[in-house]
Amino acid sequence: MTAVAIVPFMVTDAAAWRAWLDTNEESSDGVWLALAKKGTVHPTSLTYAEALDEALCSGWIDGQKRSHDAATFLQRFTPRRARSMWSQRNLEHVERLTREGRIRPRGQAEIDRAQADGRWDRAYAGSATIVVPAEFEHALNASPTARARFDALSRGERYSVLHPLVTATNDEALSRRIVKAIDRLDTGV
Repeated sequence: MTAVAIVPFMVTDAAAWRAWLDTNEESSDGVWLALAKKGTVHPTSLTYAEALDEALCSGWIDGQKRSHDAATFLQRFTPRRARSMWSQRNLEHVERLTREGRIRPRGQAEIDRAQADGRWDRAYAGSATIVVPAEFEHALNASPTARARFDALSRGERYSVLHPLVTATNDEALSRRIVKAIDRLDTGV
């Protein structure tokens, strides 16, 4: 299998990123944006925080991160898909950006859709604040092996187990995901 080449996209600063989004937010399917590492001002001074703010204002979202060179790293930015989940962190950013009057029409449309279909209310917590669902806690307590393995996981590993649970859209999906998570913990897979 051949790996797909990543083509970095670079702008000089936050204003240039915003201008690019103004022109391309409806027509582009995404970019691997070059972002400045700490202390870098050339070839770009655009930081992750600035890039995310502008993306959210345009109804876009951040994705994967990749290393690039000594001065920059790459972050994938794409238009938000119709059913994509929102993080609590991004809700907080959007609330601030709305107060600042920075949200653009496409960004507001994505916010309105999420509020209308319930995704806004189901925003998921980050790894530092995620809570173990009671149903999963009960399942862990019923399986000493799964409990021991879960308790030994790092915060990031726990998050990878819990994220599918907290983003389940109904009780049936949650139950299926709990069974799968317990099975994986029991078998060590």
